[in-house]
Amino acid sequence: MTSEASGLRSEFAEAEQSPGLLLWRVTNAWQSAMREALRPFDLTHVQFVLLASLTWLRADGPVTQRALADHARTDPMMTSQVLRALEAKGLVARSAHPTDARARALTVTDEGADLANRANAAVEAADRRFFGALEAEQQAFARLLARLGGTRG
Repeated sequence: MTSEASGLRSEFAEAEQSPGLLLWRVTNAWQSAMREALRPFDLTHVQFVLLASLTWLRADGPVTQRALADHARTDPMMTSQVLRALEAKGLVARSAHPTDARARALTVTDEGADLANRANAAVEAADRRFFGALEAEQQAFARLLARLGGTRG
């Protein structure tokens, strides 16, 4: 079926039938909730994701920029820029990697780990509020998102 009533050729009779449009709208609403949750911590969402990821990964030993970008699924060049900002705030430190002369070892500072944990509590609370409308379907929704994102779910 093709709808042209609006002037746009589409397989959908109504715009609200488009999964892509719905995802766009939900993503924008969720990002707004994340910005609000992170405002008191003076962190952008990508800064939070990288800081929290580094805090999560640090138990596994030295973390390279590439490993951090892979974990967070962020662009390596953007990751480098964001890490510089986090380093300037005293939240992240870079040093020589103990086994790879080409790489730098990333570590989260004590202040960075504390901030990551406080911000994470606010982000998880915002997620609970945002996704609460799904009630018992939250885990099924998370599994579907994982499938779309190419991860296990």
